[in-house]
Amino acid sequence: MAPPPPPVLPVLPVLLVLLGLGRPLLGAPGQGAGTWARFAHLPYPQDQLFLHDTFPDGFLWGAGSAAYQTEGGWRQGGKGASIWDTFTHRPTTPAGSILPGPTGGDVASDSYNNIFRDIEGLRHLGVSHYRFSLAWTRLMPNGTAPVNPVGLAHYSQVLSRLQELGIEPIVTLYHWDLPQGLQDAFGGWASPVLPNLFHDYAELCFRHFGGQVRYWLTMDNPYVVAWHGYGTGRLPPGVQGGPSLGYRAAHHLLQSRCTAVGALFGTLCIVTLKAVGLHTRAHAKVWHLYNDHFRPTQKGKVSIALSSHWIKPQHMTEKNIKECQKSLDFVLGWFAKPIFINGDYPESMRSNLSSLLPEFSEEDKKYIKGTADFFALSFGATLSFQLLDSHMKFQQLESISLRQLLYWISTEYNNPPVFIVENSWFVSGSTKRDDAKYIYYLKKFIMETLKAIRYDGVNVFGYTVWSLLDGFEWHRGYSIRRGLFYVDFQSHDKKLIPKSSVLFYQKLIEKNGFPPLPENQPIAGVFPCGFAWGIVDNYIQVDTTPAQFLDPNVYVWDVHQTKKLIKVDGVFTSQRKHHCVDFAAIRLQISLLQEMHVTHFHFSLKWSSVLPLGNLSLINHTLVHYYQCFASELLRVNITPVVALWQPMAENQELPTSLAKFGAWENSETVQAFVEYAKFCFASLGDHVKFWITMNEPSVKNLTYTAGHNLLRAHAKAWHLYDKEFRRSQKGKISIALQADWVEPACPFSRNDQEVADRILEFDIGWLAEPIFGSGDYPHMMRAWLHQRNSVDLYNFHLPSFSEDEKKLIQGSFDFFALSHYTTILVGWEKEDALKYDHYLEVQMISDITWLHSPSRAAVVPWGLRKVLRWVKSKYGDVPVYVMANGIDDDQNMVHDKLRVYYIQNYINEALKAYALDNVNLQGYFVYSFNDKTAPKYGLYSYAANQYEPKPSMKHYREIIDNNGFPGPDTAEVLCPEEAAMCPECHFFRTRKSLFAFISFIFVAFIVTIFCIMYYSKRAERRYK
Repeated sequence: MAPPPPPVLPVLPVLLVLLGLGRPLLGAPGQGAGTWARFAHLPYPQDQLFLHDTFPDGFLWGAGSAAYQTEGGWRQGGKGASIWDTFTHRPTTPAGSILPGPTGGDVASDSYNNIFRDIEGLRHLGVSHYRFSLAWTRLMPNGTAPVNPVGLAHYSQVLSRLQELGIEPIVTLYHWDLPQGLQDAFGGWASPVLPNLFHDYAELCFRHFGGQVRYWLTMDNPYVVAWHGYGTGRLPPGVQGGPSLGYRAAHHLLQSRCTAVGALFGTLCIVTLKAVGLHTRAHAKVWHLYNDHFRPTQKGKVSIALSSHWIKPQHMTEKNIKECQKSLDFVLGWFAKPIFINGDYPESMRSNLSSLLPEFSEEDKKYIKGTADFFALSFGATLSFQLLDSHMKFQQLESISLRQLLYWISTEYNNPPVFIVENSWFVSGSTKRDDAKYIYYLKKFIMETLKAIRYDGVNVFGYTVWSLLDGFEWHRGYSIRRGLFYVDFQSHDKKLIPKSSVLFYQKLIEKNGFPPLPENQPIAGVFPCGFAWGIVDNYIQVDTTPAQFLDPNVYVWDVHQTKKLIKVDGVFTSQRKHHCVDFAAIRLQISLLQEMHVTHFHFSLKWSSVLPLGNLSLINHTLVHYYQCFASELLRVNITPVVALWQPMAENQELPTSLAKFGAWENSETVQAFVEYAKFCFASLGDHVKFWITMNEPSVKNLTYTAGHNLLRAHAKAWHLYDKEFRRSQKGKISIALQADWVEPACPFSRNDQEVADRILEFDIGWLAEPIFGSGDYPHMMRAWLHQRNSVDLYNFHLPSFSEDEKKLIQGSFDFFALSHYTTILVGWEKEDALKYDHYLEVQMISDITWLHSPSRAAVVPWGLRKVLRWVKSKYGDVPVYVMANGIDDDQNMVHDKLRVYYIQNYINEALKAYALDNVNLQGYFVYSFNDKTAPKYGLYSYAANQYEPKPSMKHYREIIDNNGFPGPDTAEVLCPEEAAMCPECHFFRTRKSLFAFISFIFVAFIVTIFCIMYYSKRAERRYK
């Protein structure tokens, strides 16, 4: 197939133009407030589509870890105790912090004793850099001299091995593990002595390791250290603002100003802010130390790892946006603005906290300003939704949009070069190898980083996944995992076992992003002549109100009193015969269908309304006549009716009440009742309907195995009934329509996940498809699974057996394969979320958060349709296939109809790929649904105040129909023969050919006889003359 013409939604060029217009070249404090408005007005859905592109050349890819989380060896090699050692060894811990216990990071992943193991993992990944931290207490056990030579040797060995493999070290001097000796002697970071002691420690590290290190981070996430270490006490050293009398008095004095940061005790604010100031000074001291004494020879760079959340306004009002800006100021700006802008705290903090904030002298401001060579950003599960104090949200909504945060940083801090030094999410502590949830969060964050670079012009030059291996996760202990490599903490050797995320990240690094793939590109081409272009309505709008012309009563106009028509009793006019034109509702619906240019219209009959008692003892002849008229009117305008005998709906499954009461499909008598109903419909409507569906989308989620068994028998009997008694005269076709959403393994590299996906496909589609289109019996995989489950569990789900006669009856009872397809789901075998885990089938439902989703959270995954069509072909051969329903919901907002335009365009293009590239015998495609009145939020026509209005998606679908697909410049022109208009009245003549042949013969004989008589009469007259 040839490349297509410009697609309907040219994503990258449009976005680059639209986004570039509002891209600031330089940022300044407060400019970040424009971020929320900007991202609220980006083109939809283009901006939310997955970006297939690569990162800039030379982009840095890495992984990270922290000493206390992974090293272990807390008493080995002369290491001293840190505040985390003390904190985790306490018999009790503050509420909301980690559970008490003797382990903590004592052993953790045992990286101290497995240097080569960890670095081999890095080599396996193919990373360009490795971020790790030095344990202050391993180099200076008490926090000051003397120096521990064993610790120096350890880290020298780590750096040498990294150098051998060409892996760039990114070294953090302080990652939360302050020497306990400094906490005991000076009060930790609340003491003005600490910056000088940190300076001495940093000088030791620069002097010993600087020749092998080009990137230094002074400390990690000072917000968490200061706020939760010296404020709330949730983390070490656990300093809390206790409610003593003096503290309470201070709280009362400062209450009006401290409410902005949580209405905590005044002393909490003071202690925390004091610690922050000392952190800032300590960082600045170390930066200047390196800049003045080591940069000229070592030529490295120094920064500080700042962590942040993202926040979005509850409503897009100026007030809420200001509160969001304030939230970021209080968490990220607290440290970033002094360092990257002007050496002072954000104005929003100054105005809210006033005298609580320490004052910087002009000399201090100059000393602090500019003390970072790049912006080192940490974003993810450590802070977001975990350690962010609820009061810091200022009543707004926390979010995990890395892209918007990157843009905010760029506009707020003069577009600095950004190095993402920590990013990922987490999985359950019980997850071992197939960490699908982790993969999809990683995919989201990396894709958002790519968009920030390509769309928003943010200067991001490196990315670090967190973490290399499973470890001790701070306040959450071992209840979660964040590593690419799995570590069994109970094992002795602590081997690294690669998870699925290793393969994902490894391939991503190899490709430097997400390069466009051929299968992701649209194709040009057209569908075959006679392709069925259809639309679906679950149930047509039925209005059997008689027209005024059918009323036999006589009326007079009371012009003097009531001014109304008064019926004259006892006086009647002659009543004429009913005609289809009497139904006004039919004319309106037909005109809308004509406007759409569809060739087929699919709707379902209401069994419970046609035969209210479930048998022929009571027939709704008015409704049957309405259906006859509707079908004949469709044929009159050359639209083929596609009619389903039964479609399950909420109330009684749309079964007659008498059947629903007595077991519905569980009762075998329903089978015979359905066959009688089908026979009646074939006889009553068959002259107008040539395209039948026995059952439309029977929901396997709500079927018992017995009900499914009877349903299959009913379908097969109805099919054979039509085949034997009606097909010859009516010349129609008939089958069953099954829902067939695609099921994809959550981890594409996992054999276990693939097995789960195969199992769900057999239970969801194969259960009803295999007996009809395949072997005549249920899928072998299904029987084997149920046998295995019944043998090990308390379950006793019996899958009925077919007799040999029943197998012959059911097998082959189709003329085509009709399927409904709406979305794609991801499944895995590792239990991660109990709410989305099916214990019976042992399947975990997973979401890919990079996919587009409708307002109802249905995933928009066009390639899933192509995959399910290929699956049908591989399972059941070259059977004719119709996509009988395919659609998405909206929120009745024209903005969101753009999603349906995208949906229709791309799903049909995937159907074209299945036809043109995969040789699937695809013969038709139907959009769901006709209008919002009968299917709210799904229609191509909106409905309000008794008016139907076409949506943009209807016009787009009509254009595709008119083109019969997506013709391109190189697409060969196909001239399809004009179809003769179908004539419902002609059926009378077609079914009486013999009679009309005889009449024609008599007529011709009569004419010949008259001619002969006249001829010989004239000859006789001439002879006598």
